[in-house]
Order: sequence, then structure tokens, then C-alpha cells
Amino acid sequence: MGFFGNIFGRSLSPDVRAGAKAAISKGARIIDVRTPDEFSSGHVANAINIPLQYIPSSLSKVGKPTRPVVLYCRSGSRSSAAKRMLESNGFTAVFDMGAISNWPL
Repeated sequence: MGFFGNIFGRSLSPDVRAGAKAAISKGARIIDVRTPDEFSSGHVANAINIPLQYIPSSLSKVGKPTRPVVLYCRSGSRSSAAKRMLESNGFTAVFDMGAISNWPL
């Protein structure tokens, strides 16, 4: 990921990257858990914005617990927390991509 990736977010393992790419190719929901202002300043194509604090009350927007979900944020902290929230609510295929700087996959 390089210098900026080390500053702005953790690097991804090849397994996580490959799993997320496969999930996206099969219709995974891509969720940006940043604020609406951050989202409007630029986001991944086809992503929806559900800020971290709204994840628990927005599970219906996320979709069925069996549908793969790919999460990202600015640095990886919020996406990591969102992953734990979703998994604790029964979601079984959640990929934490960490920082938006990890895109494109």
C-alpha cells in the first residue's frame, strides 16, 4: 500500500483483499461508515453511506445477514467497529477494508 497507506490506514492482507473483491463481484453491499460530509467529498462507486453511529438502527439498509458486506472509512477505526456491530447482529460475511485509501481493490 505504500507510504500514504501506512499513515492513513492499515494495510490489507492479500486474503482480505481477495475476499472483498470476490464478494463485490457477487453483489456485496459496500458501506461507507464516515460522516455524510466525508461521504459527499468523495466515495467508492456504488457505496452507500451509513455513518457508524447509525449502523445498529440501520440494519435493514445493510440487507440480509447472509449478504456480503464490505466496509470502509477514513482510517479503519470506524469500519472495524462497524464490522463488530454487524457480526454481533448475525451478519456472516463482513469484510473490513479499513481506509478508503485501500481502494481500488
